Amino acid sequence: MNVSRVRALRGPNRWSRYTAIEAIVTCEQSEAGNPHSMATCISRLQPSFPTLSRLASRYPQHRITMAHVLETITLWLQQQASCPVNFSCTVPVAEEPGTCQVVVEYSEERTGRMALGLAADCCIAAMHDTPFDLAAALLRLRELSEEIRPGPSTRSIINAAMARGIPCRRLTEGSLVQLGWGNRQQRIQAAETGTTSAIAESIAQDKDLTRILLQAAGIPVPAGRPVSDAEDAWAATCEITGPVVVKPQDGNQGKGVAVNLSGRAAIEAAYHAATQFSDRVVVERFIPGIDYRMLVIGNRLVAAARRDPPQVTGDGVHTVNQLVEQINADQRRSAGHATSLTHIRLDDIALGCLSDSGLTPDAVPDRGRRVILRNNANLSTGGTATDVTDAVHPALAACAILAAKMVNLDICGIDIICENVSLSPEEQHCAIVEVNAAPGLRMHLQPSSGKPRAVGEAIVASMFADHDNARIPVIAVAGTNGKTTTTRLIASILEQQGLRTGMTCTDGAFVGSQRIDTGDCSGPKSASNILLHPDVDAAVFETARGGILREGLGFDHCQVAVVTNIGQGDHLGMSYIHTASDLAAVKRVIVQNVMPVTGVAVLNAADPLVAAMADSCPGRTLFFSRQPCPLIAHLKLQQERVIYLDGNTIVASGDNAEHRIPLGEIPVTCNGTIGFQVENAMAAIGAAWSLNLDWQVIRAGLASFISDVQTAPGRFNLFEYRGARLIADYGHNPDAIQALVNAVDSMPASRRSVVISGAGDRRDADLFQQTEILGDAFDEVVLYQDQCQRGRPDGEVINLLRQGLTNAKRTREIKEIRGEFTAIDTALASLRANDLCLILIDQVEDALAHITRRVAEG
Repeated sequence: MNVSRVRALRGPNRWSRYTAIEAIVTCEQSEAGNPHSMATCISRLQPSFPTLSRLASRYPQHRITMAHVLETITLWLQQQASCPVNFSCTVPVAEEPGTCQVVVEYSEERTGRMALGLAADCCIAAMHDTPFDLAAALLRLRELSEEIRPGPSTRSIINAAMARGIPCRRLTEGSLVQLGWGNRQQRIQAAETGTTSAIAESIAQDKDLTRILLQAAGIPVPAGRPVSDAEDAWAATCEITGPVVVKPQDGNQGKGVAVNLSGRAAIEAAYHAATQFSDRVVVERFIPGIDYRMLVIGNRLVAAARRDPPQVTGDGVHTVNQLVEQINADQRRSAGHATSLTHIRLDDIALGCLSDSGLTPDAVPDRGRRVILRNNANLSTGGTATDVTDAVHPALAACAILAAKMVNLDICGIDIICENVSLSPEEQHCAIVEVNAAPGLRMHLQPSSGKPRAVGEAIVASMFADHDNARIPVIAVAGTNGKTTTTRLIASILEQQGLRTGMTCTDGAFVGSQRIDTGDCSGPKSASNILLHPDVDAAVFETARGGILREGLGFDHCQVAVVTNIGQGDHLGMSYIHTASDLAAVKRVIVQNVMPVTGVAVLNAADPLVAAMADSCPGRTLFFSRQPCPLIAHLKLQQERVIYLDGNTIVASGDNAEHRIPLGEIPVTCNGTIGFQVENAMAAIGAAWSLNLDWQVIRAGLASFISDVQTAPGRFNLFEYRGARLIADYGHNPDAIQALVNAVDSMPASRRSVVISGAGDRRDADLFQQTEILGDAFDEVVLYQDQCQRGRPDGEVINLLRQGLTNAKRTREIKEIRGEFTAIDTALASLRANDLCLILIDQVEDALAHITRRVAEG
């Protein structure tokens, strides 16, 4: 078994809407065709991997290979590491017996990749009957999962946002997360939001300043002050009279905190312990009572919990150490924050508490004796929490809310010591001892007892209005030809609406008129970058086949999906895509991921492979066609939205209304003489109509779009050169070239010439067919070898192109040139007035610049 080409599909893909690891797995012929060998391997593995028993129900038994076993084990390993994954599949490659594509969902990419690697090692060990340390493998995977997955606070906010349909994207492997897109976005970092004040956070970290501010508002706080050294700590204790608390002035999670101290030796020792965590130390009055945490979000108390320190209860039989082990065996406890509770640690602090109680870890406490192992009740040190939200007295809640306001924190954890949470502050001894920024939410999400509270939902509700999903309109455009022009047309209409539009295409990435990235930006990374941009009101993405295959989509849903055509396809024979139907399955991904119910797929009704995508759409569909089409006629009778051509007018019909746009008002169509541009305009109209844009805006957006070098480089750009007409285009497949031939046929010319090369990664038949089409339409053909042969031997592409001209009906002169610019110059040199020359460019920007210079020189 060989595992190769491992990819992370980071968005919806052709297999599923889940993020997934995809690998090419090749099984040796003896392994793939030997049921006995497979049965032996599975029997070795099944005791450790019980889900292997389900293979027989999912796949025909005689076709099960080690690829299927690899799939199953990879998924199971992640599940054992607490990763929320469920989807997997193994798809044989028909053209390559013994080769499969294995796809397994992941929740975190690094854990998915590690799980695949461990599963492969396990399979190989089973095949050779050698040992595999499953326990060690699981430990590694669990440690990695715990390290990189979001903590419980962050996870609760992400889950709440996703439940509302708000898109979420982790910006780091930490807890920084973007909620929403473009100008609608907000960001969180654990229980902090983008509006959490840095000043408020610094105030909360300064415990003495916090105490002064709260005291100014009449909020009960313990008396105390900062101290400069151990001697000053003792002096402050004498000023306070009574037991004190010694703690770092800017600490967290109870680190370095010592409570209920009175003796000088204890005070000085506590001071030195506190300085291990901060250079600044505070001494304040110890408030007896119960420790409560109040969670304030906005101006509302949303949760409250009683916090109890880590402790054991004696049974007269077991030692303290054994009692701690019994408690830590609880499945709700773990070493970190992965579960609702944390392991109790018998560290130096716990040993000190035991010593104060006259005990050691080996002591056996009397039955019923409560042994406190720490003087603080933080969950991170093994404490427990009991929800008391419904019992909080309104006056005590108001006190907590006021404390949050005084510090100016939008999300705030208030630590209150009081006798009874059901009483008002006036009825008892109580004080607020700390105000915390970025408070941990775990105690409220998974209390040790009591009702869990939806604090993640409360945070999301404080950031977004009701029913706001924080999305901007996203339009995805796919197809074999016309994607870039259609994308640019849609962007032109959106800009006319006054929307700051982000756009990605093969010419770059743009926000409005500013290009923010160069090169081919039709992949998922560029789309993701646009959605990060805070100035973007709407986005339109050219969505190429390669990006979908390589990484999936750069977004989870689009409001509109446009598929221009599939035709005979392009890039066939690459990445296991061999037929137009295979290609359609890839392009269909954007249709499968339109917004349910409200989303729209705009589809070319005249292309059967595109029209069939309607069955995969979770939203609505809108069909367009330049040619008479039974489907359009049928839907028109039903008053469904359709777009069709009536003479020289594009008609948008449906919803008991009709909108007509003459082709003369759409410059890109050249008064309707360029058929493929008419289809591109129809697709763009369909997208704008699906967004319910005003028809005057749609007309203005189409009218303002000119297909020139600046607006649509390489898309039927027209030039005049010494009385001859030049057309520069990036057409590079048989369908595109046929469409170009159809377009230039309507243009009068004394003599026609064409300049062409071919991409080396296309099939022989595709290269051959391109010049076969051109040979019947042009008098002269200039063949050139482009800059990159993409794996082909020198001269092979030109030879294939020449073969396509063997039976040419029109071509009488063929020239072979090295270099694109030399080929262009050769064609220009032979042009006369009233001639027409089609130049199929490869290096789009450089070639257009070259042509522009030659035209300027005359």
